[in-house]
Amino acid sequence: MQIAPILAALKKHRMATFLIAMEIALACAVLCNALYLVTERVRLSHVQSGVDEDRLVAITLDGVTDDQAADLAPRLRQRLAQLPGVESVSVANATPFGPQAGEMGFRIDPNDPVFHLQGHFYLGDANFAKTLGLRLVSGRWFTLDDYAHVDGFLPKTSVVLVDADYAAKLWPGQDPLGKVVLSGNQTLRVVGLLARLVRPNPSPFATTNAFLMPTLPGTGLASVYLLRTVPGHAEEVFRRATAAISRDERGVIINAQASGPLVTLRDAYFANTRSMAMMMVGVIAALLLVSALGIVGLASFWVQQRRQQIGIRRAIGATRRDILHYFQLENFLIVGGGIVVGMVLAYVLSAVLMKQYELPLLPAYYLPYGALILWLLGQLAVLGPARRAAAVPPVVATRNI
Repeated sequence: MQIAPILAALKKHRMATFLIAMEIALACAVLCNALYLVTERVRLSHVQSGVDEDRLVAITLDGVTDDQAADLAPRLRQRLAQLPGVESVSVANATPFGPQAGEMGFRIDPNDPVFHLQGHFYLGDANFAKTLGLRLVSGRWFTLDDYAHVDGFLPKTSVVLVDADYAAKLWPGQDPLGKVVLSGNQTLRVVGLLARLVRPNPSPFATTNAFLMPTLPGTGLASVYLLRTVPGHAEEVFRRATAAISRDERGVIINAQASGPLVTLRDAYFANTRSMAMMMVGVIAALLLVSALGIVGLASFWVQQRRQQIGIRRAIGATRRDILHYFQLENFLIVGGGIVVGMVLAYVLSAVLMKQYELPLLPAYYLPYGALILWLLGQLAVLGPARRAAAVPPVVATRNI
């Protein structure tokens, strides 16, 4: 099949060809970025937290004043530890899949004047690692001498643990142990690498930029309690713990949205992620439907206009397959032109999203996926009109003679 006759025919319908190509270009730009966002959202919902989620209960209290904190934290930790089914209790500033409470800028180069990196600093007591079930890859755990009270925002300590994957990004090709992290007016030295520790509010582009600092319970650390339970008793322990706090601690309020078994908090956290993914799937489906209808409409219009020409071609020897291939190739060229423009638009759209919402630039490998989907869509959409064109009998060529 020669392309030159097809291009000559398209020149006679420039406006219609241009509009369909631009529709495909817009569809390609939106489709590639939507596929990227959906894929990342689905991947995020399966993120590994690094903690024993099915055995953890989180309780977050509101209304804890500094005057209450010093006495409340050790008293409540001891009371919760005595509940049936509880193996250990920890006091912290945040929990995975809960509200963030330790987001801070930091730097790793002492000569860098700007705190341009952003991370979440978990503050946890001596039971934090044991309660959550954290695992150490290298280095050491905190010692009792490392723990300090919160002074302002962070404890006055000089050591920190960091997620191993995140450490590899901060110091690629280097041993992170002994490296320094500067935050505020503190210089923290990395003494150990955690196998995995997800931040409280993981996103597709920031999941493990988390640090752990040794902190003594009391002022500044008395609102979040993590309970490690025996297997299968998280729900029961949560009910007992909240009942005990409501009965004995009248001066505080349990934050219902930030409290519960960790598996429940995880499910609630990713509810919006799942809804957004479904919404994006709906957008993709609607976009592909509109594109397909446009292709079908244009192809049907052209078949109606060219019935006599098709009849002439059939009369001089063209087979049904030749006519079918003609329209398929014509559609392939139109869609291909739209895809080329659409790939450029995809990066423009991605750059806008990156600037507006701080999202990474669209990975290049999503472009072939979008192109393939649109090419297949175009071939399926044109198939019906092309088959009708192939069915035009040669006698049509003589009707107006």
